[in-house]
Amino acid sequence: MNCDVLIIGSGGAGLSAALHAKKLGVDVLVVSEGLPTRSQTSMAQGGINAALGNVGEDSVDAHIQDTMRSSKGLGDAIMIEKMCGRALESLRWLDSIGVPFSRTEKGGIAQRELGGASAPRACYSQDYTGLKILHTLYDQCLKEGISFLHEHYLLSLEKEGACFLDIKRVERREIKAKSIILATGGYSAIYEGFTTNASQSVGDGIVAASKAGARLSNLEFVQFHPTGLRKSGVLISESARGAGGYLIDEKGMRFVDELKARDEVSRAIYAQIQEGREVFLDIRHLGEEFIEEHIPQERKLSIMYEGIDPIKAPIPIAPVAHYSMGGIAVDERLMSSIEGLFAVGECSNARVHGANRLGGNSLLEIIAFGKEAGENAAQYAKEHTIMIEGTKEVSFESFFERDGEDFYPDRKYLGGILFQKVGIVRDQKGLEYAKEEIAKMQEKSYGIMDKSHVYNSNLIELLKFQNALVLAGMIVESALRRKESRGAHFREDFPDMDEEFKKDTLS
Repeated sequence: MNCDVLIIGSGGAGLSAALHAKKLGVDVLVVSEGLPTRSQTSMAQGGINAALGNVGEDSVDAHIQDTMRSSKGLGDAIMIEKMCGRALESLRWLDSIGVPFSRTEKGGIAQRELGGASAPRACYSQDYTGLKILHTLYDQCLKEGISFLHEHYLLSLEKEGACFLDIKRVERREIKAKSIILATGGYSAIYEGFTTNASQSVGDGIVAASKAGARLSNLEFVQFHPTGLRKSGVLISESARGAGGYLIDEKGMRFVDELKARDEVSRAIYAQIQEGREVFLDIRHLGEEFIEEHIPQERKLSIMYEGIDPIKAPIPIAPVAHYSMGGIAVDERLMSSIEGLFAVGECSNARVHGANRLGGNSLLEIIAFGKEAGENAAQYAKEHTIMIEGTKEVSFESFFERDGEDFYPDRKYLGGILFQKVGIVRDQKGLEYAKEEIAKMQEKSYGIMDKSHVYNSNLIELLKFQNALVLAGMIVESALRRKESRGAHFREDFPDMDEEFKKDTLS
């Protein structure tokens, strides 16, 4: 199979890129491991930032300054100005294609304040913003006749294209392309048992790019969301705090400004838990009518996963891994260090989030930079043929011919080790311990129990676990090298920011 622009990943970033590439008259193919409507984009509930000023005063300059401040010195001014400067255009485009935003009494797009923002800037659709954007983008792709290939798992980036595992038939499939856009998402799911992310988000695209020779950066920066449900890790959106929800301890006392940056709030909650106290999100005072109109999903999730109706009682919460700021290093065109290989969304490091992402900027990034990546990849495809060198073919056939150790216990163990030693608070001793444990797992010979050649999820999960181990090792190495505390990377043994480390960590 051949195409001009191959987009790997069908979340918001991939679909946005596909629509804009298609407009330039090239042949676009979107390949995904699962179905587009199950993308991690649907977990971005709180809103998408744009300085519309529909609710209070705001400006593009204020948005830029908030983003720069949140990045803790690692944000790139040019890229941040580009993203924030395109927010109004991005919102108008989303509005024009039918995203059902919540509205003010005057008919403008409703906005709410999220943590770290100086104004109510997040445009929202109740607390389903990412989901509504994702479904609308997919509908538009279908209308434009964009081709999709679902249930294909990325094995490797090859010369002139990519190699996939057809999940249904358990066989290889090569696709040639003139340019490639990776939109495969982040890697927070490697913190299994302590994450808001779906199990597929283990950084497969990032690992494939690295094996092909692409440069990675800032892998140590993993953002922990302050409010995951305590039992399941399911996300309770920042919209609940943006609407006026309180964070309280077991005695009902508030202990932190709920709208501080996420890294600060997460550490404050973590400190409470480490001292043996329980922490809750309290939205009872907002009232049932307000909750049902503005944040109905948060009530449903609390009832479903905790058995608690937040209209009657506070919601038990704990911080969980949510978003990865690091990834494939890209330039202003969203191109990686490999010619013709672009990356957009959470799998990339476009240097707009730095050490700590500002809430509401992830959805903006995938729309504003999805357009940029799509247009640039389309133009590249008109002028070049992609030539990716240095990748190693991923073998899966041998798993059907031999037995090996069960990897599921170690997958769970890896998640615990990462959360405890490479989590919200870190130090040299803990990082070294995690490094040793990961190395032990990397040396093991794992196998699969299921030898079938139809929808073999056992095989896919093993391949993903192997990628998770590779990426976990690189994250630990990056965290060991950054001997300071900056944003989401907090080291107890180096509690202050150090100007020497005001730079990217390259892998």
